[in-house]
Amino acid sequence: MKKIAALLLSLAFVIALCACGAPSTDAPDAAPEGDAAVVDDAGNEASSDVKIGVICIHDENTGYDEAHIAGALTAAQNCGLSADNIVFKYNIPEDETCYDTCVDLAEAGCSLIITDSYGHSSYAAQAAEEYPDITFVSMTGDNAAASGLPNLKNAFCNTYESRYVSGVVAGMKLAELVANGEVADKNMAPDGTIKIGYVGAFPYAEVVSGYTAFFLGVRSIVDNVSMTVTYTNSWFDPTAEAEAANSLMADGCIIISQHADSTGAPSACQAALEAGTTVYCVGYNVDMLSVAPQAALTSAQNDWSVYYTYAFNCLLNGEEIATDWARGYAEGANMISPLGESCAEGTAEKVAEVEAGIIDGSLHVFDCSTWTVGGEHLDSYDEVGFYEGVECIWDGYFHESETRSAPYFDIRIDGITELAN
Repeated sequence: MKKIAALLLSLAFVIALCACGAPSTDAPDAAPEGDAAVVDDAGNEASSDVKIGVICIHDENTGYDEAHIAGALTAAQNCGLSADNIVFKYNIPEDETCYDTCVDLAEAGCSLIITDSYGHSSYAAQAAEEYPDITFVSMTGDNAAASGLPNLKNAFCNTYESRYVSGVVAGMKLAELVANGEVADKNMAPDGTIKIGYVGAFPYAEVVSGYTAFFLGVRSIVDNVSMTVTYTNSWFDPTAEAEAANSLMADGCIIISQHADSTGAPSACQAALEAGTTVYCVGYNVDMLSVAPQAALTSAQNDWSVYYTYAFNCLLNGEEIATDWARGYAEGANMISPLGESCAEGTAEKVAEVEAGIIDGSLHVFDCSTWTVGGEHLDSYDEVGFYEGVECIWDGYFHESETRSAPYFDIRIDGITELAN
């Protein structure tokens, strides 16, 4: 049921404006007055009365949300809009609050509303059903096509590609450590493999896809590795992420990566390295060199402006936004951050080679010949959940983010062990 009846519209609008003024959750909440057009660098005009809502699970203090905010603002500039055309809603949890925020934005006149976290998707779908004339986009969501709602969309970047490349960076460093005799007995598992670790937020397919891609990237350089994944059950918890990294290091992991949104794990690795432990890390979302100048090798990153620019242009041109959108290296939607000073010699050249292979299609991250399950290579795998029965493997590799945008590689492959927090 829509929250605002016509009889109470004026009062509710005042209340909405007051809520939008709360500094802990909101950014600019009104488009500029008047009908003057904003002009982009190419001389194209866009009406200044357009309002677009962007709902963030956190704020600019987390790398993930910072990247989304920057992407939306860059897209506004690309499309001839100003920052005032975007209504940001910060620190919106993955609960009924998201639905309420969607409704507030819809009633405030937003014609496009974008949520940035997986747990927002069901609430965005609920609002989309009640506001059929407004387009809702659930970033990382997986329910758009199955919902049957023409105004509900999903989008995500091919982060698994940059995860793989960041794994190659880590693999180059690990090969250097092996060559220099810096891998100690404590870094070896009973089966003779070298221990590496991964700090994950939740056991979602998005995280599984990412950590598997990272592992395969490492193993493309050093094949005798095993990886332990520990979960924090939170997207952003600096303390829990640092504790998870410390636990992995205590177990002998010599490389630590992450799918969590704080600098907790890289900071812990830097502290350990300074204290004499041989350990290096790979981050996510943002360059971690400011907090781990010696320990950080690189970070897997997304450029969300590629999608936001696409979506904003569709809105301005009256075009339909794709139900599922996923782009990667070839379109500049993901990349790795600058290489740290501790990277091994030859890493830049190897990265360029791998990135070229991903872009031209000669390298497939989930090439089935490079991984096994129970000692066997897979030649078939069906999706589960909303898309049960959809084949994911053909031509010798798992086709991630092709049948829908959000990652659906949820296979637990040999060599990786998951631990609950």
